[in-house]
Amino acid sequence: MEGGGNLEAAIEQLLNVEKQMRLAGDVAGTKKAVTDILQLCFEARAWKTLNDQIVLLSKRRGQLKQAVTAMVQQAMQYIDETPDLETRVELIKTLNNVSAGKIYVEIERARLIKKLAKIKEEQGLIAEAADLMQEIAVETFGAMAKTEKIAFILEQVRLCLDRQDYVRAQILSRKISPRVFDADTSKEKKKPKEGDNVVEEPPADIPSLLELKRIYYELMIRYHTHNNDYLEICRCYKAIYDIPSVKENPVQWTPVLRKICWYLVLSPHDPMQSSLLNSTLEDKNLSEIPNFRLLLKQLVTMEVIQWTSLWNTYKDEFENEKSMLGGNLGDKAAEDLRQRIIEHNILVVSKYYSRITLKRLAELLCLSIQEAEKHLSEMVVSKALVAKIDRPMGVVCFQTAKDSNDILNSWSMNLEKLLDLVEKSCHQIHKETMVHKAALKV
Repeated sequence: MEGGGNLEAAIEQLLNVEKQMRLAGDVAGTKKAVTDILQLCFEARAWKTLNDQIVLLSKRRGQLKQAVTAMVQQAMQYIDETPDLETRVELIKTLNNVSAGKIYVEIERARLIKKLAKIKEEQGLIAEAADLMQEIAVETFGAMAKTEKIAFILEQVRLCLDRQDYVRAQILSRKISPRVFDADTSKEKKKPKEGDNVVEEPPADIPSLLELKRIYYELMIRYHTHNNDYLEICRCYKAIYDIPSVKENPVQWTPVLRKICWYLVLSPHDPMQSSLLNSTLEDKNLSEIPNFRLLLKQLVTMEVIQWTSLWNTYKDEFENEKSMLGGNLGDKAAEDLRQRIIEHNILVVSKYYSRITLKRLAELLCLSIQEAEKHLSEMVVSKALVAKIDRPMGVVCFQTAKDSNDILNSWSMNLEKLLDLVEKSCHQIHKETMVHKAALKV
């Protein structure tokens, strides 16, 4: 009790000093008095007194900004020294209330919220943690380091994905431009000009830009997996694959390249998919996994692929994917893979035939007539190809219907070609007769 009395007397004495310094406008003196009070409470392990003093000092009339900043920064060092979780949460909440609405301690507040959210998450209160994190818009903080901003936003995205709030996760992820990861970090260390905001150094536990790049794309894969957007998932894996540390290590790039190949095959056929498919085929690393090279080669080749033989060949690889980095390919993946092979086969048939019977088309696709018609109709609706089905006759026509102008143009072209040929023939005959006449005269 005597120690408590001594503490109170010492605090009272320092409060008088703080008042004199504050009224005199002495920044250094006020800061020292404030931090000394907190240090006394900390050394006496008087946590309740510490909280009370923080609130009291921050509310004193005309309190200097620098003193509040110094106090918040000082008290933040004590958070990890607290004896139990309850005391820790209480201290964080006190500091949070003190720094609320004060721009000069916005970075400290963001870090406090992050700590509190982590505690909530560990207690299993993910929704509460996500709500806490969303209060802070770090993209507006001029003095916060770029990596810390990105790490904070990624944490917001992760918590939204954990609580399955996919719409908000997408909105938050848009705050990060993927181009930011390709910036050359070596050029960024410029000396701040006079009047510029001095950017704070990020804390030691913040990952580097390239590590953040990987975390960002892994979170985006989680988001796109929810929508089964295979092409976007593939592009995310491609971005991870291009990270130098991954590309240099076969143990790391092999599972990523496998995923790129699988998701390319699962993506619906469009120009972006074709472009990625061809660029992946040119990758020298693909020769290390020949099975997948063969799989992509089959998709590029304009030949009908037999689904049963393809599935028998790749079934084991498909199952093995579960034990690989990134886990399995999703519940619908096998079904979608078959769908893509059927679509590929219909495109191949449309290249070689202008008209074909439905029966023969179904045979080529190894499907029943009803299934073949269903898949063909779906492709026509999605504008992947142009076709018409004469159902009574059972004939599919892949030719596009031409309008009158096109027909007239093609006729006039044909006539031009015909007249050209007639003219050339006449010229050749004339030439021959001239040569032979000359020969007869001799």
